[in-house]
Amino acid sequence: MIIQAPVGATSSQNAFRRRALRHRSFVVGALLCLFVLGAAMLSLVWTPWSAYEIDVAAKLRPPSWAHWLGTDVLGRDIVSLLLVGARATILVGIIAVGIGLTCGVCLGLIAAARRGWTEELIMRFSDFTFAFPAVLSAIMLAAVIGPGMVTSITAIGIFQIPVFVRVTRGSAGAIWAREFILAARAAGKGRFRITIEHVLPNILSILIVQATIQFALAILAEAALSYLGLGTQPPQPSWGRMLNDAQTLLFQTPSLAVYPGAAIALAVLGLNLLGDGLRDLLDPRLARQR
Repeated sequence: MIIQAPVGATSSQNAFRRRALRHRSFVVGALLCLFVLGAAMLSLVWTPWSAYEIDVAAKLRPPSWAHWLGTDVLGRDIVSLLLVGARATILVGIIAVGIGLTCGVCLGLIAAARRGWTEELIMRFSDFTFAFPAVLSAIMLAAVIGPGMVTSITAIGIFQIPVFVRVTRGSAGAIWAREFILAARAAGKGRFRITIEHVLPNILSILIVQATIQFALAILAEAALSYLGLGTQPPQPSWGRMLNDAQTLLFQTPSLAVYPGAAIALAVLGLNLLGDGLRDLLDPRLARQR
């Protein structure tokens, strides 16, 4: 037996696809994000040279057929470092945003559903966590467990939690005031069931857009922590570490700082454009205007 999708659902998907392809910010952002993701995936199977092999005799070579963007002060190939650095940056961003999204959404939904002292306790905890930015949290964690990728993931993830708590609580609170929620409560549904079946699906688009924006901020935070020596440690390549290594040669070989800086800028720009596009496409009011 062949099960066909409902005609209404298929037409809705086709309409969304057409609007997405016409949206310039979404298309450009998606292409930039796919380019960065493709570079990270490519580094898993191929790089022009080993990103961990040091060849001092070949240090600071200009671009050539052998080294397309030249080499750094340790003789490592710049293209290989950028490819492997993209993998580290995306890994940190995904895990950190995942931590913030999971914990923040759960706490925000509880605060919106329970109200009273539960909401007050969660929001005050959120305000307290907001007082510790990622850099400060990374410094404290580095003093306890040492610098590294785990430190940067934990610090960025902790800073992401209050952001998602506030967004979730505000969006879910507005949904709880709607008439269909009152009807669901009159039908005998409990708060947990209403949250899962009615509240969460209605704020999912907002959370997706916010996660995209926070991903861009996580990339910036990871680069900053690696630049300060608190994040990804050698010999693991990182865009922030590449900027740190290039600062002493800024006037001698400025391209060493330009390449990782451009990679960070492209990744952040792509995620911001993608987030703007998703906001326009997933918001019903903006969708009707387009």
